[in-house]
Amino acid sequence: MSKIAIMGAMPEEIEPLLAKVENIKKIEYAKNIYYEATYKGKEIVIAYSKIGKVFASLTATILLEKFKCEKLLFSGVAGAINPDLNIGDLIIADGLSQHDLDIVAFGHPYGYVPEGEVCISTDVTLRTIAKEVAKRRGLTLREGVIATGDQFVANSERKEWISKTFKADALEMEGASVAVVCDALNVPFFILRAISDTANDDAGVDFDEFMVGSAKISANFILDMVESIE
Repeated sequence: MSKIAIMGAMPEEIEPLLAKVENIKKIEYAKNIYYEATYKGKEIVIAYSKIGKVFASLTATILLEKFKCEKLLFSGVAGAINPDLNIGDLIIADGLSQHDLDIVAFGHPYGYVPEGEVCISTDVTLRTIAKEVAKRRGLTLREGVIATGDQFVANSERKEWISKTFKADALEMEGASVAVVCDALNVPFFILRAISDTANDDAGVDFDEFMVGSAKISANFILDMVESIE
């Protein structure tokens, strides 16, 4: 049976998970806390990374290398780019790009470094499980490209540029770095985000108001997925 890692970026994104899992054992390591637990008989390790790509890379690596997790699920919130996405909607990434990665001066496209990829694909099997869970629960689940960068986007022009450059539907601050780690270590991974804001000039206000509710929606969905993973 697989040991499953569940990651969030902020305490609010993992608190709904910790409220429902059992046999929690707290482990402090590398200036962070990891929670070994069980859910419906499955072994899981839960952690929040702190915000941003560097911390997310560190936490994902530790979950896979130190705790030997064989699959990684990310649960959290995101800003909408696609106008069809509303606050509380769920989106899963079929691919992830780094929108703030820029060496275009050397003739490369945005989001690309040599020996890397502009867009890293997520695991098809985990996406299929997510679609089955959504169907069972009567939920609408959107699928698309999620763009990641070390900035909270609250600017309509930047949002439009990311949309056009990466064909992205949503944006956040961790997913693509988790993708790089999991891809390099050949571990199946999955990124789920609930929309907390629309990345425009009111994004900061929307985020504060809706983040906790959106994080709970995402966390509950992730636990339903854990139950379905063999």
